[in-house]
Amino acid sequence: MSTEVSAIQFFSGFQINDLWYLAKGAGGTLVISAIAISVGTVLGCLFGWALSVSRWANITLGSVLDVFRSVPLIIQLLLFFNFFPILGLPVGPFAAGTIVLIFYTAALVAQVARGGIEAVPRSMRNAARSLGMTYWQDIRYVVMPVGIRAVLPAWTGVALGVLKDSALVSVLGYIELLRASQILVTRTQEPLIILTIVGLFYFALSYPISKMTARLEQRWQYD
Repeated sequence: MSTEVSAIQFFSGFQINDLWYLAKGAGGTLVISAIAISVGTVLGCLFGWALSVSRWANITLGSVLDVFRSVPLIIQLLLFFNFFPILGLPVGPFAAGTIVLIFYTAALVAQVARGGIEAVPRSMRNAARSLGMTYWQDIRYVVMPVGIRAVLPAWTGVALGVLKDSALVSVLGYIELLRASQILVTRTQEPLIILTIVGLFYFALSYPISKMTARLEQRWQYD
């Protein structure tokens, strides 16, 4: 009898409190993704600039970034999370996931940024310099406005990809949206309802990024 009661308590149906639990998981996904995308984008732009101006950067930094782009993200997460405790520097799931996602994002954005810089016609840059602009004025007033317009769609794809890839941080035990859904599916045995709600949460997180970049592209067409 006691076993039957325990089973009923464990396999309880989906409740309104479970929706709040998923919302908190979505908040965790939003936080770790926002940090990774923002910091990773800044680092990626710096790396992309270095790759575009230095042959040695292509050999050294480029090789490191190739590792982050080539090795599956889940392997990077597990290696980082388990390697640092060996050195006596334990890191939590959130810190480990955030650090790995930042450098993963930076590696992807670096190629995007490099492409944006190289997309600016050389004649345009030479004209800017002939007008007396310094190198950094050329970067600020010529390369950045033209390059950003060229790479915005590619950056949007990277940002959306990182948002979805953040689900892999669940293997470290961090409670984000996917991990929260796995816990609820195990308890409620109602995967269809839960995964449908999770899909809606991911859409709600992704749609503003797509809409924002679409509006920027549309506005720039009329500038």
